[in-house]
Amino acid sequence: MHKVLLVDDEKRMLDLVALYLRPHDYACTKASSGKQALDLLNKEAFDLVLLDIMMPDIDGWEVCREIRKFSTIPVIMLTAREQQEDIVKGLRLGADDYMTKPFGEEELLARMEAVLRRSLPSKRIEIEGLTWEEDRFELSYNHKPIRLTPKEFSMLGLLMKNPNKVFERDRLLELVWGFDSETEGRTVDSHVRNVREKIRQAGFPIDDHFQTVWGIGYKWIN
Repeated sequence: MHKVLLVDDEKRMLDLVALYLRPHDYACTKASSGKQALDLLNKEAFDLVLLDIMMPDIDGWEVCREIRKFSTIPVIMLTAREQQEDIVKGLRLGADDYMTKPFGEEELLARMEAVLRRSLPSKRIEIEGLTWEEDRFELSYNHKPIRLTPKEFSMLGLLMKNPNKVFERDRLLELVWGFDSETEGRTVDSHVRNVREKIRQAGFPIDDHFQTVWGIGYKWIN
């Protein structure tokens, strides 16, 4: 099931789109303002955002701009505006697709499926002989396995799938350990140390790639 954030200041539109999507295995969360949408995106993980443009507090342009400062989540803009310059503006701000109201249920579903397919993370990542394979739950260097715990494996995969993106410790806790976890940031640090040491012992130059952003968190550099 995919989690979708619906953003529109019209309750009727939120209810209508949710009615379209729920029978097709989408879990919908509604936000009636740009501010509420950004707050939700900073607290929860979603697979897709359906974003209206014309909203009173923060318009969809600004919401999209803010989203792209911290996330690569797919964004489809839904709007009554169909001028060419508006479409170009939305795409340049980071939107993945654009639909004008009114739209049909089948077209909306097809566009969502296409965007989600394009955004699927790689299940196999290889960098300089270091290979992370999600389906096999296996990390190896030059075909020699490196044993990681489930949390170490998930954390490393998250970073490798998002190169150059800085993850705060709290965000790693939310994404790897779960939003309701009582685990503290020190646990993240200890897992990072363990992962680095295991991969370093295998001979891979881990310190060139798995880097600390002091006072904030960690990132992976390809």
